[in-house]
Formats: sequence, structure tokens, C-alpha cells
Amino acid sequence: MDLSQVFSLDGKVAIVTGASKGIGFEIAEIFAAAGAKVVLSSRKQEAVDEMADKLKARGYEATGIACNVGNLEELPLLVEKTVKIYGGIDVLVNNAATNPVFGPVHEVSLDAFDKIMTVNVKAPFELTRLCFPYLRKSSGGSVINISSIGGISPEPKLGIYSVSKAALISLTKVYAKEWGEADIRVNAICPGLIQTKFSQAIWTNEKIMEQAMKQLAIKRAGKPEEIGALALFLASDASSYVTGGVYVADGGFTI
Repeated sequence: MDLSQVFSLDGKVAIVTGASKGIGFEIAEIFAAAGAKVVLSSRKQEAVDEMADKLKARGYEATGIACNVGNLEELPLLVEKTVKIYGGIDVLVNNAATNPVFGPVHEVSLDAFDKIMTVNVKAPFELTRLCFPYLRKSSGGSVINISSIGGISPEPKLGIYSVSKAALISLTKVYAKEWGEADIRVNAICPGLIQTKFSQAIWTNEKIMEQAMKQLAIKRAGKPEEIGALALFLASDASSYVTGGVYVADGGFTI
């Protein structure tokens, strides 16, 4: 058996949102290394151009397309531009997320609630829906939603963020159930504490990490590339009979 083919994305077109840094960029990089034509998307064109150039310098196929997923009107343009450049879409990774508040739920304003739900739930719903015609034409389309362990068990002072990630898990299962006949697989990854800028306030805090170490089976924070490797499994033929799955990658925190 040629394992390089099992995990190959050769010729596939993949969109990764929130791809200018952290988990999103690592997913884009590993997809490109596996042979995919990758569209890196984030809010600022300069940021995605910079990261796409890094991949192209390594000999990979990559394009940056700016899109603020919080502005739902920009989502069709992301799809249209991708199809215009590469002719189709085979893989979608909904990674972009936001959490503008940190504190108890009763202090969260409706505006903050709406922003969290728009970016973390509405945008993945709409972008996935817009990609459906192209995923259906693909030989084994794959959607990967980046949720969180907060979507399984609410995280302290991240209540509405946790609610949004729980909704994303449910949305994953709904799409998986409905789209199986179209040969489109939809799965979710739930990272735990990963060393990204998004979670920097946590993993750089000695007191918080001291407490976290008591619950972590693997005694360290995770690395973005470790989420990228799991995403590659879910995007490739290695997971051709896998859909509706919720994959926790948290070092054993939730055991």
C-alpha cells in the first residue's frame, strides 16, 4: 500500500478560513504539502498574500483571498474567486472564529452575542452551503469545521463562545447526515489548549498552566501543526468512510 497516496490531496482545491496565522495557516501548509491548491482566506489581503507567498516560496500552490467572514455578503465572493482561479472546490475548512468577551455570561451584551454567533456559526453555515454545488462535483468532497473542547464542555468565562462551538458541532452532524448521499463528508475538530495567538493569554500564564497541567494527560500545550495533521486525515481519502465525526485533540484534558 502506498500511504503517500492515501493521504494525498494532489489536484484538490481547498479553502481555509482564518488562514493568516495559527491553526489555519498550519492546516493550509500541510494541505499544500500534500498537493492541494490552497486558498488562504482572512480579513486582510496583505496578511493572506504574505502567508501565500511563504507557501509559494516552498514550491506549493497557494492564493490569498481576503474575506471577513463576519460580513456574510463577502462569502459568495470568496467562493466565486476561488472557482474562477482553480475551477472548483474539493475541501473547505471553517477555521475563522472570534471571541470578543471574556467573563460571565450575564455580562455578555446582545451585540457581542450576535458577533460571536455570526462569525462562529452563521458564517460556516453559509460558506458551506455556498460551496455545496462544487463539493458535490468533487470526488469525495470534505468539510472540516474547527470547533473547540468548549463545544463539548463549556469553558469558564467563555460561555457564549462555548455555545457557538456546540452549535457548530451540531451543524457538522446535520450537514453530514444530509450530504452523505452526495459523497460529501463533514467532520469537526475540537482543539484544546493550542499554542496560538488566539490563546496566548492562557498558555503564557504560569498560574493557569500550572492548573491545566493537573488535567492534561500529555503535559504540554498542543501545537498548531498537530491540528493540521488531523485535518489532513479528514480531508484525504484516509478518512473516506468518516463523516459526522467530532475529533477531540486536547492532550487528554477532557478525559
